[in-house]
Amino acid sequence: MRTIRFLLALLILAIPAASFGQFGIRVAIGPPILPSYDQPICPGDGYIWTPGYWAYDESISDYYWVPGTWVLAPEVGYLWTPGYWGWGDGGYFFNDGYWGPEVGFYGGINYGFGYWGGGYGGGRWNNGHFFYNQSVNNINIANIHNVYNERVESSNATRVSYNGGNGGIAARPSSQQQAAANERHVPAVAAQTEHAQAARANPQQRAGVNHGNPAIAATARPGDLNTEHGAVGARETAEPSRAVGGGAGTETRAAVHPSDLPTIARPAPVNSGNAKADKNYEKQQDKLIAKQTQERQALQQKQDSEHQQLAQQKASDARTQQVEQKHQQQTQQLAQKHSAQQQSLQARQPQARSSGSGSRR
Repeated sequence: MRTIRFLLALLILAIPAASFGQFGIRVAIGPPILPSYDQPICPGDGYIWTPGYWAYDESISDYYWVPGTWVLAPEVGYLWTPGYWGWGDGGYFFNDGYWGPEVGFYGGINYGFGYWGGGYGGGRWNNGHFFYNQSVNNINIANIHNVYNERVESSNATRVSYNGGNGGIAARPSSQQQAAANERHVPAVAAQTEHAQAARANPQQRAGVNHGNPAIAATARPGDLNTEHGAVGARETAEPSRAVGGGAGTETRAAVHPSDLPTIARPAPVNSGNAKADKNYEKQQDKLIAKQTQERQALQQKQDSEHQQLAQQKASDARTQQVEQKHQQQTQQLAQKHSAQQQSLQARQPQARSSGSGSRR
């Protein structure tokens, strides 16, 4: 019992909420990546999609998945701003979502289905009716006629589920998003609160049990986690899809260790017309790839050492799952860091000279 309490003390530090709408504890380890899933069909006119998210149960020291679901807006003209995990004071805090006339800041998280990280493209109010964007929502047009089709672009294709900290999304609120937070808004409605409680009570929703792939990832209506009524499970995949669903993936299982990651791909040769600049850029690429490979190997060795310690200690399944969850978090953070480094270097790639005025791009 003392050991359990000690572990809890390491993972969670209870503190007063820093501001209104912020979850009152800080968690040392950030939440898992967002799972991939299909959106259940919209149950009727006036329902707005509220994306799923990872919540935290202090009593069991574990994250659990609250399924995405369709919710009736509390007032005409109101939209949902999702909650999000953010880094501060040495831990991760949860900022509660809310209803209001404008969508505010939600950490830059790409929740899918119109929530691309910087606003909402899933629908809009017009003359007292909500119109659905078919390109990112699962709508039965035989029952719902107020629809339109508009492509939603996103600059954030990752499934990272938190803002700030090591490997988190580096987005900051715009002046418009800050203004939205100061407008009149209301917290989650009772149906959403009951929905989250139902998820917390289901052991299959816990990250330590499902390893990031919850049994129920989304539901057609709040609180109804029955697959016979439209609830769907997560896909065991690691990459976000560009499909209409908006949040589904189609490739491999989420990497737990660096050895699970694909080999670092070398970019195609550059031919800008400036041989010296091209050669220098390729040297920078080689140097970066070598450095990233070494960092992967170092983390793999560290995790292998922890595996050996668990075996020697004959650790329990619960302790092993806890360590594997930490390893997955470390691996995801490293992959995100390396991706950002590659993008930064590619932004400095030599550009071909303009054929017109002779000026450089």
